[in-house]
Amino acid sequence: MSTVAVRAVVAAPADELWRVLTDLPRRLPADGPVEVLTPGPFGPGTAWRGTRLRPDGSAWAEHFVVLVAEPPRRLVLSSPGDDVDYLITWTLRDARRFRRRATAVTVTVRARPAAPAGRALALLLGGLAARAAEKVLRRDLAALAAAAADRAA
Repeated sequence: MSTVAVRAVVAAPADELWRVLTDLPRRLPADGPVEVLTPGPFGPGTAWRGTRLRPDGSAWAEHFVVLVAEPPRRLVLSSPGDDVDYLITWTLRDARRFRRRATAVTVTVRARPAAPAGRALALLLGGLAARAAEKVLRRDLAALAAAAADRAA
């Protein structure tokens, strides 16, 4: 299993970031339409499918299921794949930035091979995949910060 974690301090309160993270029609991060697969309020069991762009520009569909939702502090998602299963954890905690209310955000992705091809891929491309995942997570955090700032304005 490989793990990638990215941290940032976002100039918005945790409540506002939580609203952005859990607003499925405009779910971050998505590069295309988001399809909500379950009815009802956001929480454990909520599922959706979204489109992401790979570094080469091609698109792929991702499926997500909420495992844990502890507003506004922790969100744990599962994203099963063909060869690799992902566990994504968003952790938000209060912080200060330039004497203003802010939130320290940590996003951790754990990848677990789900098939023999996934194990082989992890061995061959582990470092490259980790760098690509880190780049995507940094982009996602920047998008989260921008969306929270827009909502606050």
